[in-house]
Amino acid sequence: MPTLEHNALVEMFREHPELAPRLLATLLHVEVPPHASVAVVESSLDPLIPVEYRADLVLELRDERDALVLAIVLEVQRDVDPDKKYSWPAYVAVVRARKRCGTIVLVVAPDAGVAAWAAENIDLGLGRGHVAPLVLGPAVVPEITDPADAERETELAVLSAVAHGNGPSGLTVVQAALAALGRLDQAHAMVYFQVIWNGLREPMRQALEALVMERQIEGEATFPPSLQRLIDRGKLEGMREGELKGMREGELKGKRDTLLRLFARAGLVLTEDESARIQACTDVATLDRWIENVLGAKTATEVLS
Repeated sequence: MPTLEHNALVEMFREHPELAPRLLATLLHVEVPPHASVAVVESSLDPLIPVEYRADLVLELRDERDALVLAIVLEVQRDVDPDKKYSWPAYVAVVRARKRCGTIVLVVAPDAGVAAWAAENIDLGLGRGHVAPLVLGPAVVPEITDPADAERETELAVLSAVAHGNGPSGLTVVQAALAALGRLDQAHAMVYFQVIWNGLREPMRQALEALVMERQIEGEATFPPSLQRLIDRGKLEGMREGELKGMREGELKGKRDTLLRLFARAGLVLTEDESARIQACTDVATLDRWIENVLGAKTATEVLS
């Protein structure tokens, strides 16, 4: 089952789709085709890819004439999973066939060992062809230690803290990332904080708590007040299940309400079972897919297929 950390990193790229091609160019030195827009389009693949072969995210890059120039299959990988060596080539083949454009796999792997495994070429058979995933791991994600840099590149700073938080410069990297969260709304700041905190081993957590306590005694503000309070262990433990669950329920309710409004505007009538199915859905990606499906649909069944 996807974890909070997995889902939060996927949502980072969903909300900031331009982040993927930018990191491809700046960190992996890939020659990304000139493009005018980047869009999340994973739902358009559903008729071809069964549930067990569904990528975390698919992005389309289009040029000024709205022509497709590249498709990016994005996967967040926190553990070694041998099945991915079979599913990733399937993603590339299906997306390339459907989109009629170049297609790559981009893997976000905060762990160095997982990143090295993910970067291995995938032989398609008898050495006659292969898929070469591109990987954003500790080897290419920079250590962002300057708070000013972290504020300018907050999402990259979060990736940096997840990748390098337990390393020699971990405390400095984490401080920079947490300080930058002050510019975000509380919901995003709390989720990113939890992602960073969950990735820290106990010695680094203790060092961070000690630093915050020391700065508070000296009257210095280390992080935004809301985050300083969270680092207190008692508050943190209470927040994990309660507040994060509440934030997720709020997001799900908002998407359900949006979907129901779109049904009403489109003049599509829901049966009692279909309404119950929407209210019971707890998967953000599924709700997003249904919202996109409303456009052009003639029946509720088409939307919820």
